[in-house]
Amino acid sequence: MDSAYVTTPFGRRPMTLGMLANQHQAETSVAGVTRNKWKLFRSVCEARTTLGVTDRALTVLDALLSFYPKDELSSGAGLVVFPSNNQLSLRARGMTPSTLRRHLAMLIEAGLILRKDSPNGKRYARRDREGEIDQAYGFSLAPLLAKAQQIEATAAHVAHERYMLRASKERLTVCRRDVAKLITTALNEKLPGDWETLQTRFDAIVGQIPRVATANRLDAILVAMTDLRNAVVNQLETHVNAQDMRANESQNERHIQDSYPESHFEIERSLENIREVESHGPSSGSSPQTSDLTSFTRSPAKTATVEPPLSVKSLALSQVLQACPQIASYGPGGMIRNWKDLVSATSVVRTMLGISPSAGNDACNAMGPQNVAIVVACLLEKAETINSPGGYLRDLTKRAQLGKFSVGPMLMALLRTGSLATHEERADLSQRVS
Repeated sequence: MDSAYVTTPFGRRPMTLGMLANQHQAETSVAGVTRNKWKLFRSVCEARTTLGVTDRALTVLDALLSFYPKDELSSGAGLVVFPSNNQLSLRARGMTPSTLRRHLAMLIEAGLILRKDSPNGKRYARRDREGEIDQAYGFSLAPLLAKAQQIEATAAHVAHERYMLRASKERLTVCRRDVAKLITTALNEKLPGDWETLQTRFDAIVGQIPRVATANRLDAILVAMTDLRNAVVNQLETHVNAQDMRANESQNERHIQDSYPESHFEIERSLENIREVESHGPSSGSSPQTSDLTSFTRSPAKTATVEPPLSVKSLALSQVLQACPQIASYGPGGMIRNWKDLVSATSVVRTMLGISPSAGNDACNAMGPQNVAIVVACLLEKAETINSPGGYLRDLTKRAQLGKFSVGPMLMALLRTGSLATHEERADLSQRVS
């Protein structure tokens, strides 16, 4: 070790081996090293807990750096600052002399600065004939520059740990909120399941969360909370799926059920009426074009009984597609293979025809989704001849609610004649709708 690097403290302050080691490291490790002093100071602030310094000590270090004339710390420019206690106290936000001495000692103990005392203990600098500093006595910043790489690495690690801790807190907070609200929902809805046990597990996990935690500790708690959340969600999904299955079964039952016990007899009677019309032709006084959808939606004024609607079970899907070929283009993949595809296709066509959701829902409640699908397919086939498909459907819905509308004769009429309504009947329908 070069004895030129060694300096002992002034007065009664003792010399230690630690001070000697710091001096040697500071004087031998700064060659060729440069750092921006304020960037390095920010790294020190980031790593202050690891370095063992307080925020007040950092205030003193900030004041010392302000006395260094350049922004770049380098060994060639000299690293000793020599402010008086009064000047240093002013730049340290008015810190008292006793507090100032205590925090200077903390910085020296942390190995961030060194004392370089003069013969009389004063801080000053001697200059040569050119005005350059030849010898300076005060506080050396060489240890700070020598530890620059270590300080920066520590600061980066601390910043990463802080980021991971914040991310773990966020994930745990969201997961904790989800579990609490899902369990509360299940309890309020009185859903079947062992929700009390899940609530007890949740309370136990929450009780493990410390006030001051590390990222590793929170990650372990997050794993337990995530497992609990999955268990809660699985139970709720099981309940929802069971509800959907019951709803589908109920809906399918409504689709195929016959509202009238004598449905088979009535179907046969309706088909016989259709055959009779086909064999004898239209009645006198009727236009050859009168056999259409509207003619079957009107009930004779003198009829004492109301015919029930034709059941969907008696109609073949092939009949619907033969009477309404245009609907096939709107099915999944441009094809209709079953009644489900037909219902799906007409849900798109209803929007295209301008039929409001309320009109569609009312029609489904009155006729059932499959009957409505057949009606909409018929409306699509002759859409150019109907001024208001939505109004037409509402009129049919009212008739269906009164038991005066049957989808079977409508389809048969369209299948036979290929015409929705004559000009006179369309005008009459428009007046009734308006």
